[in-house]
Amino acid sequence: TPGYTCLCSVTEHNTTHVTMARVFVYGTLKKGQPNYKHMINTAKGLAKFQGRGRTVEKYPLVIAGKYNIPYMLNIPGTGHHVAGEIYSVDEQMLQFLDEFEGCPDMYQRTLMRIQVARAAADGVLECFVYSTATYPPEWVGLPYYDSYDSSGKHGLAYVLRESRE
Repeated sequence: TPGYTCLCSVTEHNTTHVTMARVFVYGTLKKGQPNYKHMINTAKGLAKFQGRGRTVEKYPLVIAGKYNIPYMLNIPGTGHHVAGEIYSVDEQMLQFLDEFEGCPDMYQRTLMRIQVARAAADGVLECFVYSTATYPPEWVGLPYYDSYDSSGKHGLAYVLRESRE
């Protein structure tokens, strides 16, 4: 009919806003590593791969304990620019990761600057990273790695939780 305009298709969209957080993973949660399955399990929340990167600051990345767990020690300026993957995660996945990482006891979730690989101009993002400031002093004397691979040359394969005694 002349003079009739339907705006309903434009104005009636009621989308819910989902807050996403950026998380940088450097250990067993990366693609191809033993716990990556959790990053793609939508029952635990949403995690969207954003790219690869390295810490702007140097940190010691060690493999420690009887289960060969990778830990980034929160000692800025020591070690290497640690390589990992950047994900956008929803609140549900962030809560899962906090529990999975034993936060705040085993790991602490802090913001760190991550240099994005193959990024345009200023490719530095602030991301949440699970590192630890609570570790035995002898861990500082362990070998430092710039990248983690459970089946790497170090021979320290990660022991899955379901395989632990």
